[in-house]
This record gives sequence, structure tokens and C-alpha cells, in this order.
Amino acid sequence: ATVTVEDVTTTRDTLIVTGPKSREILSGLTDADLSTGWLTHQAATVAGQPAYLIRVSFAGELGWEVHALNADMPTIYDAIVAGGAKPFGMYALNSLRLEKGYRAWKGDLSTDYSLLEGGLGRFVKLDKPQDFPGKAAIQNEKQQGVKKTFVTLKVDAGDTDAPYMSCVWHGDQIVGETTSGGWGYRVNTSIALGMIKAELAVAGTELEVEIYGKKYRAVVQEDQPMWDPENERLRA
Repeated sequence: ATVTVEDVTTTRDTLIVTGPKSREILSGLTDADLSTGWLTHQAATVAGQPAYLIRVSFAGELGWEVHALNADMPTIYDAIVAGGAKPFGMYALNSLRLEKGYRAWKGDLSTDYSLLEGGLGRFVKLDKPQDFPGKAAIQNEKQQGVKKTFVTLKVDAGDTDAPYMSCVWHGDQIVGETTSGGWGYRVNTSIALGMIKAELAVAGTELEVEIYGKKYRAVVQEDQPMWDPENERLRA
């Protein structure tokens, strides 16, 4: 089959409608089937405008991405806010995604780390008969084992959260670096995501994160989200 790829970066926009009341708010504005499960998608209208709804949320709550033309987005936005939604910004979204352990591109995910180091091995099907760029390298890395791996840290950070690329210490040795950090308001603690030596990536391991020249206690968390670990809210 022939596949055509079109760059629509400058012509389309996206709104994130998320939270416990997102279905209730959208139900009065769209003809979409809002009972479909997580990770489903559908064409629909929102506030009378053509749109595309994807059941996914970087905030880790019940929600949808609403994709539409730039020209139609003000009408959609105004209708959603009039329906009871409260606007929120990227700082809030960053806090929400940290609590879920969601990786952000160019920080937690970059060419500095492999797919396996980033904990994304479940998205790679090595049993495909076809080759793809990097397949042999990933197979070799999987066989040899990764030297460092992605973790979530709970940090006793005081008044300052861990910034990007803070050193992670174990005793008198640097064993990794943070890739992002911030305060988690739902779990009421400072959170850092980062890469550390694989042998230390065990829940309960105590480390230290250096924040602006001072070291703060940090504890490796379980390999699951700190907020809603069973994804019950996300799949509601």
C-alpha cells in the first residue's frame, strides 16, 4: 500500500481535556462516543467543528486530546471552558506527568540514552522477521544487559526541586544524573526522574541528589507510577 505523509504542524493544534469531569464536560459538546477505552481514537465534531479525539492523557487522568484546525480551535476552546473546564499550563502538566513517571522528550528521552535504558523495551518487537535500523544493537544490548537504567526518585529536596542534569550520588561516587524534576502536588513530595547505574535501580535504595551544590536524600521508587499505579483513573 502507498503511504502519504503530510506535515500539518502549522495548520493544526491540540487541546488536552483531562480530569475526572472531562467526560462530563465533553459529552455536551461532541458527537463522539466517549465510552470507548483508553488509547482509542475517532473522528468527531466538538462544538460543531471537525476534530479528532484521542483517548490519552499526559496528565495521567481520564482525558482526551482534541486535534483540530487552528482556525477552529478558538471556538472549541471557548466552548470547553464555558462547559466548566479550567485552563492549566505546562508547569502543572509537568508536575502531573512526573507523578506518573511519564518521560518527556529532550530530557528524559534523548539520543543520550538507548530504548532499553529508557525503559521502553516493551515498545520494541525484536521478534519481527524484518530488520530495522538499530535492531542488532538493541539485541546485543539486551543480551549483555544495560549498564544504567531509568528510575523515579522521591527526593527530600527542601525548598528546591532537582533541575535537569543534577548529579546522583551513592556514597562518594556519582552514579547517574536526573533528567527532570519537580513537585508532585497529588503525592505531596518532590520527584526526580533520572538515569542511574543498573545495579542500584532497586526500590528502597537510598541515594543523594545534588541540587545547586547541596546533596539531598533520595529513594528509588517501585517501577510503577507514584500516582494511581493501577491506572484506574486513566482508564475510568
